[in-house]
Amino acid sequence: MPRKGDAVRKGFDAATGDVLMILDADLTVPPEDLPRFYQAIATGKGEFINGTRLVYPMEERAMKFVNYLGNKFFSGLFTWLLGQRIRDTLCGTKALERDAYAKIAAGRAYFGEFDPFGDFDLLFGAARQGLRIVDMPVRYRRRRAGVTKVRVVRHGVLLIAMSLIAFRKFKLARWTRAWR
Repeated sequence: MPRKGDAVRKGFDAATGDVLMILDADLTVPPEDLPRFYQAIATGKGEFINGTRLVYPMEERAMKFVNYLGNKFFSGLFTWLLGQRIRDTLCGTKALERDAYAKIAAGRAYFGEFDPFGDFDLLFGAARQGLRIVDMPVRYRRRRAGVTKVRVVRHGVLLIAMSLIAFRKFKLARWTRAWR
């Protein structure tokens, strides 16, 4: 089965513009939000614009409660791990400049090819490259197309494993260097 992360990487590699953006095809975030992401990049507000679904009230049945709790947990964990505020780790709406993405892609082997979603790959890479990550609130709606592929337990375990990799690469490595 094709993975979203593979599709994101393939799309970014094929793109020709200077600003790269992701918008999930299920239409839970309206495409009309994308100009704000572009504007944030163009005005230098941030170097990696990360959508967050957890600011505005959500449409009824847009996100299961267990997913909401998981998102809150991982956003707190990632804020600590990456040293930058991250309100939503799995929002599918993101923007960054092509040059920034090239640096992330060139350093991908540092974390490994483990992310089926593509979101952690980009967030870890942006933090490692020292990019200024800025949250951009989006209005999150009930899914208009398709069915969710997220499986709470299986993907939750995978997200914890990815978080452990981030802990090892960001925190443990820094602590080890400090003790030497």
